[in-house]
Amino acid sequence: MTDTEARITAGGAIFPRLKALGVDVVFANSGTDFPPIIEGLAQAAAEGIELPRALVMPHEHAALGMAHGYYLATGRPQAVMLHTNVGLANGAIGAINAACEHVPMILMSGRTPVTEQGRFGARTVPIGWGQEMRDQAALVRESAKWEYELKFPEQVPELLDRAHAIASSTPKGPVYLSIPREVLCEEIGTEGLGAAPTMRPAEAAPNPDAIATLASWLAGAEAPLVIAQRGAGDAASFAAFANWAEDWGIAVCSWWATHLAIPTDHPCHVGADPGPWLAEADAVLVLDCIAPWMPDAHAPKPGARVAHMGPDPLFSRTPVRNFRSDLSITGESARTIPALIAAMTDLPRDEAQLAARRARLAEASGRERDRITASAQPRGDAMTKPFVSRVLSEALAGRRARVFSELGGVLGACERHEHGSWFQEPHSGGLGWSFPAALGAQLADPERLCVAVPGDGSYMFANPVACHQIAEALALPILIVVVNNGEWGAVRASVAGLYPDGAAAKANQMPLTGLSPVPDFCKVAEASRAWARAVERPEDLAGAIEDALQVIGTERRCALLNVKVV
Repeated sequence: MTDTEARITAGGAIFPRLKALGVDVVFANSGTDFPPIIEGLAQAAAEGIELPRALVMPHEHAALGMAHGYYLATGRPQAVMLHTNVGLANGAIGAINAACEHVPMILMSGRTPVTEQGRFGARTVPIGWGQEMRDQAALVRESAKWEYELKFPEQVPELLDRAHAIASSTPKGPVYLSIPREVLCEEIGTEGLGAAPTMRPAEAAPNPDAIATLASWLAGAEAPLVIAQRGAGDAASFAAFANWAEDWGIAVCSWWATHLAIPTDHPCHVGADPGPWLAEADAVLVLDCIAPWMPDAHAPKPGARVAHMGPDPLFSRTPVRNFRSDLSITGESARTIPALIAAMTDLPRDEAQLAARRARLAEASGRERDRITASAQPRGDAMTKPFVSRVLSEALAGRRARVFSELGGVLGACERHEHGSWFQEPHSGGLGWSFPAALGAQLADPERLCVAVPGDGSYMFANPVACHQIAEALALPILIVVVNNGEWGAVRASVAGLYPDGAAAKANQMPLTGLSPVPDFCKVAEASRAWARAVERPEDLAGAIEDALQVIGTERRCALLNVKVV
């Protein structure tokens, strides 16, 4: 390093290095550990150094959710920067969600100073003592693929390179770096901060022999079945998967789907219930499913061959997951699906058998759509979740839109056709996800409409005051449709499922499930200048959605509908 080389705080060096790694946005919730970060950021900006956008997040849960949604829209991991242990604790739910769904992101939080005096950056306020932990990283260790604490300022570039590469490697997921204030206060040279990454992600390639085996199983099967939860890879593999399923007459089931794998009106899409199809299938492909069926209710046909394929087909981070796997294939779906299709291209086919199978599947798919249509009706003068989903679906027809459903929307009743057009709450169950995820996706792709469909409890979990402030501050005109039944509907359903004839199911008010009195969500939204309307009658819903979409399109501001359902 020369005497004339420009220098910057280690905290400030983080941002140009992240930019060099391809990070567009740092979602930040600052604290007393941030002075060297803020000073360095201002210095870098003044000197014209290229930086990612540094966005103020008024709550950590929103920061993690927006990074999650941004990745879903772009496929590029982003960064989140939080305040010591308390900020990390608030963000832990988002890290759990990201880990469960294999969503990569670089998560950082400051560490309270360990020195009390005599060193620049030492403790200056009482929280410096109150926030110290013996093991701060333990708050997210089970969710992080890799975690470390920055020891020396010159480590910033190499550790960020390593963090980014590991987060983006198969299977993808969040990583965590603790950044102590004293280290961030030290200075390093700026030379090399914009250089190309020194480490590249590792992407697992599917075993060709395993792909060939799976291809022969499916081609030779009389009743093949695919159960898909997390989509079918990228846009190209999504389209190829739909064509392949129809070409070979393969049933596709979307059991608890968090991503769309196949258009809901596809003639081979048999709906969400794997039971009847699993009972007859002689070859089953489990495509990136953490739980492809419910063992107490479903089971593969005796003698059926079962293959699991995905970035982590055995979900090795999940302690108990004992679904049978006769063949396990590792790889990103954007690679494994084209490989499987190619392996089946020249295999022998019985065209008469395939034609009969296609016809049977198309008939079954049509019956399922008819059933969903029949269920998506008002209940007297009251609305239901399927009804709201169908009316929303009709309003979105012809529009490029992403729907982020969280215990509010019903796939099928809400028809979706395009890659990346449907996302559902992560199977980790960290509520409050859909609102900030939709904000993150809107930030990433401003021209595509984003719709969040949370239940009333999920909306409250999202810290809506913080999320609405973000929507206004960043001009993110998403539509929020709160499906409001005044209770924890998922909890009620779980109790009724286990104890259908129990006292709780028969009670006028099931204990520990009610949310009454329900807040006026419209006023919450209006506090940040959003357009809002309460909808209580079925005949008013379609018009309210159109009015909301008109506001979004012409005024470019957030719109909320508080929809009462039973």
